[in-house]
Order: sequence, then C-alpha cells, then structure tokens
Amino acid sequence: MKTELKAYAKINLFLDILGKLENGYHSLFMVMQSVGIYDLVSVESADGEITLGVSRPGIPCDGKNTAVKAAKLFFEETGIKGGAKIYIEKAIPHEAGLAGGSADAAAVLCALNELYSAGLTAPELCKIGLKVGSDVPFCIVGGTCLAQNTGGILSPLSPLKNISVLIAKPEKGVSTKWAYEQADSVYLYHPDRVRMLDCCEKGDLKGICKYAGNVFEQVVEVPERVEIKRIMRESGSMLCQMSGSGPSIFGLFDSEDKARKALEEVRRICPETYLTEVCGSGTEKV
Repeated sequence: MKTELKAYAKINLFLDILGKLENGYHSLFMVMQSVGIYDLVSVESADGEITLGVSRPGIPCDGKNTAVKAAKLFFEETGIKGGAKIYIEKAIPHEAGLAGGSADAAAVLCALNELYSAGLTAPELCKIGLKVGSDVPFCIVGGTCLAQNTGGILSPLSPLKNISVLIAKPEKGVSTKWAYEQADSVYLYHPDRVRMLDCCEKGDLKGICKYAGNVFEQVVEVPERVEIKRIMRESGSMLCQMSGSGPSIFGLFDSEDKARKALEEVRRICPETYLTEVCGSGTEKV
C-alpha cells in the first residue's frame, strides 16, 4: 500500500524565546502560519525496513533525516511491526527557516497512521512528532496556530485568508542550533506577545502586522535582508520579516499584483524567491 501527501511549509508571524529550560530546550511563543510551498512525500508500507530517497542532492537519507526519525518513532511508539519506503520530492528550501524537515516528518507520521490503520488522533501524532522536532506538531495540524513551550502546546487562531506570500531564500543557510546559541549569548528585546495574541484572536490583520516580530532577527545576520525588505515594503507589503531562525524573508500582501511586482525585483538579488499564499492545513493527501 502507498499514499502521497503534500507537506506544507510554514512561516513565523511571531517568534519569541521566553527562556531556556532545564533539559536544554527553549520555551517559545510562536504564531505560525502554513503556506502553499510543499514537499511531495510518498510513503509505502514495507517489511521491517525504513528506506528514504530524496530528489535534492546533499540531504541525508539515513537516521539523521527527520523523516526517518519520524518513521522509527512511529513504530516504536505504536508497537506495530512494519517498515516504510519513503520518497520526498523536495520543493521547500533546505535550512531556510520554513520547517521543510519538520513538514516531511509530519507527513510521514500521518501517512503511516493511515497505512497501518493505527488510529492515532492528531494530539497523539503531535506527541510523537514533538520528539522529532519542535515544529513537527504544528506541521501536523497546520493553518494558523499559537505554539508554546517547546512547540507541543498548540492553540488554533483565527485563520488568515486571501493573503499572498512572497518568500525569499538567500543562498547561505542558517543552522538552527547555531542560531539558538547566538540568542542565548545576548540580551534580547522581546516583542509584545500580549497585543499580538489579542490581534490574532480578533482576526485583526493590521494589528498582526503591527505587532509581529522575530527575535532571531537580532542575532542572525542576513546580508540581503535590508534590501529584500525595502523592495517588499515599497511594493506594498503589509509585513516583511524573517521566518524561523532564517535566513528566509517573507512578505505578506493583500493583492497578488503587488506581490508579483515585488517578485520580479527581489529575484534580481535573491533568485530563490517564491510566490505562494497562506493555507489552512499542515498536510494534505494527494
């Protein structure tokens, strides 16, 4: 048996680090949004082995890959005896702050739950996913959510609709581990999460754009960021901001025409730029 899922990328409308926990992880406060860029994840049941193929060179296909980690954890947690043949057609940029690896892991968990008729609920899948990475639970649920602590506490928010999203991925990637180390080494200015959450609950897009923030912008230097943001703002973006630990910069636009205007200019300095839109799910069956 085989199934295919779209594994959607995410952007962070808000990302604050509240502190470091005793276990070494960080307590986070994030407003996350699914967007229409996706990897196509194919999963086929197999006898006892987990194998992975990826369309893009340079991505590990062994136990270091989040998709393999997710599959192993699925079988360990459920006690099901089985295997998986996984193939990922990559479209989400690598090391971009867009949760590409987490999205793949989420899709694998959802696919295996279906293939093996495990009957796990979304919260149960999220519990397994959190052991893979902090963004995996959100990538299972998707849409517009508040994610707290290490990413396992999810609260749905008023969905964003009819918003065009421009995402620019500079050439140099950013290690998430390195970014957290930098954040731990300095005093961070914390954006106003109370007002941000209030605007999210009300569906106040203007307020969301006003109070949005990402503390990683204070410690992660992206040389192209200033120019990319300038182009997006001058083209009419409501918000332009770095996603995750970077380096990707996204802009929100209330019309596709404005976004397309920015797309042409941004691609001159950042060829890997995508025009997409917000979406309401983390994974979707093909």
